[in-house]
Amino acid sequence: MARPTVAFLDVNDTLSDLTSVEPAFVDAGLQRHDVRIWYLSVLRDGFALAVFGENASFADLGRDQLRSMLWLADPSRGDLDSTADVLLQAFIDAAPHADVVPGIVALADAGLRVYTLSNGSADVARRLLESTDAGPAITDYLSVADAATWKPGPTSYRHGLQAAGVEAGEALMVAVHPWDLDGARRAGLQTAWINRDGVAYPDAFVSPDHTVASFIDLVPELTRHHS
Repeated sequence: MARPTVAFLDVNDTLSDLTSVEPAFVDAGLQRHDVRIWYLSVLRDGFALAVFGENASFADLGRDQLRSMLWLADPSRGDLDSTADVLLQAFIDAAPHADVVPGIVALADAGLRVYTLSNGSADVARRLLESTDAGPAITDYLSVADAATWKPGPTSYRHGLQAAGVEAGEALMVAVHPWDLDGARRAGLQTAWINRDGVAYPDAFVSPDHTVASFIDLVPELTRHHS
């Protein structure tokens, strides 16, 4: 493989720290672990609709799922819509993982053009990074809202490649989600898994080309691999 010239970064959970959203869920009467349950439920629904040919709005799916979770936690509450909006805003306002900003700066300093590529809104990624030191390192913020379907559908990665003006083999997809990397690899991209938790990579998915413990380790890994 040639050294990549472009890096596409997944956003939700890969760049954003979902634990920073937990206090808002607790204040609303939910549990800390409900943040991840909610997020994975939104992905499930988005993937299901993608199978049907639909390109759903992450925010709309997220709001519906929040309403359901709030009602199940307390069927008597009457503020489902407003509370769901508060929690969705907390997700939008999530903080980046500590390794993200320096890691993105390092990618740009190493000569890669850096794009975000999200199943959510490009504005969420922009809000997450634009005011940080990583902001100037981002070439553009991309969303599957402008493609035909969610990742890991192949057209989502082709949308990114077209926007960047590169062939698949020149691009690197970076994510914490094996399903995302599997989809990118099948579309011809190189892949890098950010494994912050130290868990084993699932056997069901195509193995990533690179595995690192944090974004900070990514440039040294690429340098070692391509030297």
